[in-house]
Amino acid sequence: MAAYNKFNSFVADVANKVHNLGADVLKVMLTDTAPVAGNTVKANIPEIGAGNGYVAGGAVVAIASSAQVAGLYKLMATANTTFTASGGSIGPFRYAVIYNDTSPSDNLIGWWDFGSEVTLTVGNTFTVGYDSINGILQLQ
Repeated sequence: MAAYNKFNSFVADVANKVHNLGADVLKVMLTDTAPVAGNTVKANIPEIGAGNGYVAGGAVVAIASSAQVAGLYKLMATANTTFTASGGSIGPFRYAVIYNDTSPSDNLIGWWDFGSEVTLTVGNTFTVGYDSINGILQLQ
């Protein structure tokens, strides 16, 4: 599983009520451009082209819970996000970026680096896996 990295602006965005992680529409998009911690909005990062099973803007993340226990907040997904190539290839891409599609600026939350470029050929799938114990992200 690739390690999760947060965008620096996410911290301020939480404090400034930009995100309601349990209610807002969160999406994962694919890119072949390395994100940097200083990126703030989706427009800062070029997304791969739509088509062949990949929809512009990426895929919606199904949120299972957004809650804290004893001061530890976890954002949990109901399932991993999977992309399937059909009618042609998807990619290449190396990074998956999670962002808030409800915020007017599509504010960034975090990203995963999968270590090398991936190109999905017809019928193949790629899964962005979320930790079933620790969730998509934690705040403390």
